[in-house]
Amino acid sequence: MSGFLSKFKKTFGAGDDKERDDDMGMEDEYVELDSLGVTDKKSKVIVRSFIINDFSDIKLVLDSLREGMTIALVNIKPLKSKDLVELKRAINKLKKTCEAIDGDIAGFGDDYLIVVPTFAEIYRSKDTPAVGAASMNEME
Repeated sequence: MSGFLSKFKKTFGAGDDKERDDDMGMEDEYVELDSLGVTDKKSKVIVRSFIINDFSDIKLVLDSLREGMTIALVNIKPLKSKDLVELKRAINKLKKTCEAIDGDIAGFGDDYLIVVPTFAEIYRSKDTPAVGAASMNEME
């Protein structure tokens, strides 16, 4: 009877865990994780340039911004030389999307806009005009 009780104690926890594992044929097993080789695609910030030839080209820019990890450099020169009304529509669409994602937008030079998501901020000096005010006045 004492053999039965000692085996019962070993099996159901009344004894040293190491002894019980050894009796059951279990050894300490470790799983090695490769923490250096794993990179999350979402953790990288992408700086991407776009060329706006037509109002429909703005959709790709907006989709990239909504993903949240893209800083967009937008060349508006082709659309600016074609159609100023479409350019105003495109800039207004970019501005509204920026407000929706809590991003920021700024113009640099005459032909480029930079649009950033919420984690980034565009530095502006005192003499940097806001997008819309300066670019719309220049177009007219």
